[in-house]
Amino acid sequence: MSDNQSWNSSGSEEDLEPREEPLHPTGIGEFSGVLSKWTNYIHGWQDRWVVLKNNTLSYYKSQDETEYGCRGSLCLSKAVITPHEFDECRLDISVNDSVWYLRTQDSDHRHQWVESIELHRADSGYGSESSLRRHGSMLSLTSATSGYSATSTSSFKKGHSLREKLAEMETFRDILCRQVDTLQKYFDSCADVSKDELQRDRIVEDDEDDFPNTRSEGDFLHNNNGSKEKLFQSSSPKGINGIDFKGEAITFKATTAGILATLSHCIDLMVKREDSWQKRLDKEMEKRRRIEESYKSTLNELKKKSHFGGPDYEEGPNSLINEDEFFDAVEAALDRQDKIEEQCQTEKTRIQRSSPVPPGDVYSTVGSHRFTDKVEEMVQNHMTYSLQDVGGDANWQLVVEEGEMKVYRREVEENGIVLDPLKATHSVRGVTGHEVCHYFWDTTYRNDWETTVENFNVVETLSENAAIVYQTHKRVWPASQRDVLYLSAMRKVLSSNENDPDTWLVCNFSVDHDEAQLTNRCVRAKINIAMICQTLVSPPEGDKEISRDNILCKITYVANVNPGGWAPASVLRAVAKREYPKFLKRFTSYVQEKTAGKPILF
Repeated sequence: MSDNQSWNSSGSEEDLEPREEPLHPTGIGEFSGVLSKWTNYIHGWQDRWVVLKNNTLSYYKSQDETEYGCRGSLCLSKAVITPHEFDECRLDISVNDSVWYLRTQDSDHRHQWVESIELHRADSGYGSESSLRRHGSMLSLTSATSGYSATSTSSFKKGHSLREKLAEMETFRDILCRQVDTLQKYFDSCADVSKDELQRDRIVEDDEDDFPNTRSEGDFLHNNNGSKEKLFQSSSPKGINGIDFKGEAITFKATTAGILATLSHCIDLMVKREDSWQKRLDKEMEKRRRIEESYKSTLNELKKKSHFGGPDYEEGPNSLINEDEFFDAVEAALDRQDKIEEQCQTEKTRIQRSSPVPPGDVYSTVGSHRFTDKVEEMVQNHMTYSLQDVGGDANWQLVVEEGEMKVYRREVEENGIVLDPLKATHSVRGVTGHEVCHYFWDTTYRNDWETTVENFNVVETLSENAAIVYQTHKRVWPASQRDVLYLSAMRKVLSSNENDPDTWLVCNFSVDHDEAQLTNRCVRAKINIAMICQTLVSPPEGDKEISRDNILCKITYVANVNPGGWAPASVLRAVAKREYPKFLKRFTSYVQEKTAGKPILF
């Protein structure tokens, strides 16, 4: 028997079948695109150019910088790809302690990336079914051999009876082989004797026919019945006379009976051993399952600790950070920003900025642009509802009172998101409503008094008193960074009664624009804000001219903000209660400083 035949005879039926390797897709090329990658607390999600090639995932700052080398890469052979349970655009890729948090544009793109990564992993041969089947026969044989050889004799100490029965089987086999040989010799000898006797009978018959009277009397033996019997000299081999056929047959029967009895005993013992081993296997499997569950649980805990501060610790209903920790983190971040702002404020006041102030008639009309009707609608709504008294059924709650300034809040939640409208009233001496609205609306001065804005730009100028502005706000960890796209319009509303003052108003409300699309880096907030000002003038004494001591500006500030994402309600309300009064005081103080000593702008 050849080696090949010996191999097949010892294997399973599956080994006898010809093996065909599953076909892998060939020519899997490069897959690349822009993904948002989590960087750190400060910068959050950043767009990166990600390339999937040769079972390796690499990223670059941008597509233009690919020739300078990647900023990081992961080998996908042992990587774990985990699509996020709640964020349909996010996938996490981890190799040992290294974790990449990635976000796609939408769920379809995430599916494409996951599919491409798995395709590259399968093509590399790691973990694929073909890589295991390729050596299936060899593994099955070698594992069986090694498993038997590795089994120590101590494991059979409780199975002495089985060993003894197997030894008996060996003895029976030797006896049976010897008996078969003996019987075979006997049968061969008997066959030879039969042939010789048949030949002699033929010869005798021929002799009797040819020579009937020549045989001597001594060649026959007379029986009792008077018949004659031929006498032959013994011609049988020695082996026939030396074999006790009956005894050999009895021994052969006893040996085969012993073999059958021993085989039956061995089968019984093996069944009992199988039951025992099955119980032990079940116990080991259960023990292994518990250990694996414990390992996974411990690994998850270690991942949480080692990657604390990742995107799972950001705001959101599934955030791993609890509400108290969230509040403490936000408050600490705001305190740091206040300290930084105090250091920078001195430098800002040294910079003298100025922009030409258009005549008041410019603000008396809405202007002509595609948002004209919307601006007019927002202005009328604010004039109708925002100037209403806070009493009655409006359910306004006073939350802050500092001198002339009062801040009210009405608690509103929608789908778990806090949408509390805020309303503040304030009185500031020495400035006019025109001046307050001018500094609030003109982006030239925005960075002088606005401390929460990281950067902004005018997307489109609609008219002399209206523009579309895009701005991003400084991130306060663990909250996500916010951006806002809004139309800002400044109006002068003439009073219908000559005894009432004119009203100056700046309204900012969210709009959409093709040049400021949504990004993965920021959460888009929605706003509807109005700064409404009226100037009250007290008559000067005698013939004196009106000075800034004679003017008082009554300010009504209303804000309806949808943060665009979930955050603890207690945190949002606490931040609003803290930040809105600070903003009003800071802004009005800035206007007073800018207008001091300058001509009054009514």
